[in-house]
Amino acid sequence: MSLCGIDEAGRGPVAGDLVVAGCILKEPVEGLNDSKKLTPKQRETLFETIIQKSCYHIVTHTAAQIDELGLSACMRRSLEEIVAVLKADEYLFDGNTTFGVNSLQTKIKADASVSEVSAASILAKVTRDRSMIEAAKQYPQYEFEKHKGYITKRHIELIKKHGYCDIHRRSYRLKALQPSLF
Repeated sequence: MSLCGIDEAGRGPVAGDLVVAGCILKEPVEGLNDSKKLTPKQRETLFETIIQKSCYHIVTHTAAQIDELGLSACMRRSLEEIVAVLKADEYLFDGNTTFGVNSLQTKIKADASVSEVSAASILAKVTRDRSMIEAAKQYPQYEFEKHKGYITKRHIELIKKHGYCDIHRRSYRLKALQPSLF
C-alpha cells in the first residue's frame, strides 16, 4: 500500500512562492521530522536523501498567480497536480482541509508524525527557502534571506521604505500598511 504525503510551505508570507510537495518514499529515511523542527543544515541534508529515496513532485505558484487566482485556488491546483502525477493508494495532506480535492485525507500535524508527510514538508520548505535566498540577490533591499518573505517588523519597515517588488503578494492586505483612520 503506497502513501503519498503532501505538505506546503509559503501559505502565510507576503512575498515569494507557494510551494506544495508530494512524496512517496521508496525506502526509509532516518531523521525525518516536521521541517520547522529541523535546522536549515539538517533540512538541506535530508532534502538530498529524500530526493534519492523517493518519488516526488513539487508545485510552485508565484505571488502573481496567488494574486490573480487566490491562495485557495492555487492550493487546490497544486494538490490536484500532485495527485495526477504521483500514483499512490492514499494521499495524506498535512492540515485540516482538502481544498476541494476529494481523494485527499487530512491530518493535523501529520508533518511531525507521518514520514511521507515529513519528507514532503522538507521538500517544500527547502525549495521555498532556496527561492527566497535567490530573491534576496535580486532584491537585496528587502533582506528576504533573513525573513523569507514572512511578516516581520523589519520586513514591514522595508516595504514602507521601498514599496512592493515583483515577488510581493499585493492581494494580501497588511494592517501595518493601511492608512490610519485616526
